[in-house]
Amino acid sequence: MRFRFLMTALLPLAFTACLEGSDPITYPYTPIEQTTFAASLNVNLAASTKTASGLYYRDLSVGTGPTAASPSGGVYTALVYYDAYFTNGTRFDFRASPSAPYDPTIGGPPRRPVPGFEEGIVGMKVGGIRQLIMPPTLAYGEQGVVDQITQQYLIPPNTVLVFTVQLVGIQ
Repeated sequence: MRFRFLMTALLPLAFTACLEGSDPITYPYTPIEQTTFAASLNVNLAASTKTASGLYYRDLSVGTGPTAASPSGGVYTALVYYDAYFTNGTRFDFRASPSAPYDPTIGGPPRRPVPGFEEGIVGMKVGGIRQLIMPPTLAYGEQGVVDQITQQYLIPPNTVLVFTVQLVGIQ
């Protein structure tokens, strides 16, 4: 009886002592300028525009339709098709024709995209295609995205992401 009591009382303390000083797993952030991109992504930072927030964007094709306004111009819905990639060239998400376009709300609720996606759409013309290179601070940041069932990272923390976005409409 006494042995069981001691084990119950001391075992948690022993485990805590073993863990003390252990560092959690960290995911370092590599600045976009020092990131290696897969050749298949055709990333060209020299030909891209860098915004004050750190987003890089490059128009692959300039559209001929109306221009997506800045959020200060009011709230609207953008209709877009996109491909989303990790820097190693692995596609992790997409929305393509003939499916319904992704329809984030620009400038306010209810369906706001990550900040880099919203910032990257502004200034595009309908029909245009733009490449966005997002630092983690404009994507999923230090928390990343975790699968709720497996508890595995779908998007690791501090991940630079590359999107190819086609603006198909503004509502």
